[in-house]
Amino acid sequence: MTVKEQQEQSKMEPYAEAMRFMKNAEETLQKTRKDDGYYLDRKYVRRACGIAYKGVLVALSAWLQLKGVSVPKRKRETIECCMDANVARLDERLAMEWNTVCSILLRSGYYEGLQDERIISSSFEDAYDIIARIKPDVPEEELQQYIEEHTKKKSTLWGQLSSFMLF
Repeated sequence: MTVKEQQEQSKMEPYAEAMRFMKNAEETLQKTRKDDGYYLDRKYVRRACGIAYKGVLVALSAWLQLKGVSVPKRKRETIECCMDANVARLDERLAMEWNTVCSILLRSGYYEGLQDERIISSSFEDAYDIIARIKPDVPEEELQQYIEEHTKKKSTLWGQLSSFMLF
């Protein structure tokens, strides 16, 4: 396997995980009704924004690691500081997207419960743009199959853990 093939394979797991987060975020948003351009249930919007933000963290962590930057595994503040400093140094455009996603998804959406559909939708698009930076260069069918298997595996593990905790 060539170095390029290894690099593309190393993108598979984080890309699938980030996309799984985004799918869950989209499904969570669908649980609330919309009226005149606003989501009506703040709880689901906050939850969806938090889930989408975590998907972006997964993608950015992988992107930084591909660039040779070590990323801490714990403590969100440390991860954000690491990303703020390194992303700006490595890719100015990505740094602007990251700043927008942080401001809207995390601060306005998750913490403050912003309910404006257009703004939330736009920040989800920015999140997908960031995640696309680690999209593996493999055939689409292979990628979709991997994402489905990854999602199924995660769902199965969660189901097993949940049933274990119920005694």
